[in-house]
Amino acid sequence: MNASVRRAIVIGGSLAGLFAGLLLRRQFAVDIYERADAELAGRGAGIVTHELLGEALDAAGIGWRQGLGVEVETRRFFDRDGRLKLEYPYRQTLTAWDRLYDMLRRAFPAAHYRGGKELVAVEEYAGSVAARFADGSVAEGDVLIGADGLRSTVRAQFLPDATPIYAGYVAWRALVPEQAIAPDLHAQVFDHLSFCLPPGEQILGYPVAGPDNELRPGGRRYNLVWYRPADEIELKRLLTDEGGTLHALSIPPPLVSRTVIADMREAAETVLAAQFRDLIRLVDRPILQAIYDLESPRMAFGRVALIGDAAFVARPHVGAGVVKAAQDALALMRALESTDDIAAALKAMEAAQVPFGRRIVARARALGASLQPRQATAEERANAARFRAAEATLRETATLEFLQ
Repeated sequence: MNASVRRAIVIGGSLAGLFAGLLLRRQFAVDIYERADAELAGRGAGIVTHELLGEALDAAGIGWRQGLGVEVETRRFFDRDGRLKLEYPYRQTLTAWDRLYDMLRRAFPAAHYRGGKELVAVEEYAGSVAARFADGSVAEGDVLIGADGLRSTVRAQFLPDATPIYAGYVAWRALVPEQAIAPDLHAQVFDHLSFCLPPGEQILGYPVAGPDNELRPGGRRYNLVWYRPADEIELKRLLTDEGGTLHALSIPPPLVSRTVIADMREAAETVLAAQFRDLIRLVDRPILQAIYDLESPRMAFGRVALIGDAAFVARPHVGAGVVKAAQDALALMRALESTDDIAAALKAMEAAQVPFGRRIVARARALGASLQPRQATAEERANAARFRAAEATLRETATLEFLQ
């Protein structure tokens, strides 16, 4: 290594890794290593944005204020019969995972983003740290950032007991092309964050950018997320593909069983409001996501740090997964700017971000308690009762006021 140039190794090339890579370039020569050998895709993911995300985008030098996503001003609740029962004013910008990924990916130098790099192990030395990859190559640097998500190899090495805990329910996700939505249905739902609350379930939808980040009317999409309870036995059925293979944690979208999808469509006709039934009928290939919690007791290990979903995984109800990753990267940048002692800087980042991650995970659990098949504590039962009510759900889903 050239001693005059400090180097940072980022493991994981999704949003957390890109935020870390862009922010650390002020102080380090940065290389991002991603296990996938093709460009990543959001697989039907919509993103709810918050002011804290804008703070990190500004720090990363991303021009985002014109065209981040679609702005809505109201939230709506429809009952089982399709009647509009509640409307709540709340201004928010909503976007697609692909939109944000594209903005960050274009900003990071392509020559330093390396795909097809599966991490095998992290090796620590007296004054450096190295990443060893499955292809036999080794990357050495001054600091290593584990931004490799729910299945983090970095976390597995340093915190082998910190594993995802299944929440007891799954989410069906899909993106519906705006042009496929009939005018009457479009008028009812498209310009709003809309909800329906079947007993023990929740479905919501909101507009996001279309293919190729299209934001013009007619070219956008409507993002659907439908939470449904599934015990451990049912989860195994859902994660078993047509060939009988059981997938751990998640299942690739093309492999979701046709029988499982047919069961989902049948349930939609039974429990959802008419507006959402119509939208589900327009879905071609839905995405199945099992919902997990994960809390890491630590984020710093000498010259190694965990950020984003590698450290904390919160259920999606707060809409803060990307914000959490971005703020982790921002705290990391600031800590490393404050001292040349890398281990001390990572510890300072940890001191700030572990409580932040815990608060978001706890809030997401509270919002999701009503979707669990069972509530084990008095607190969970109280939260379940609270968020079965439409008013509390509309007011408190995907907001960060609880952090103030």
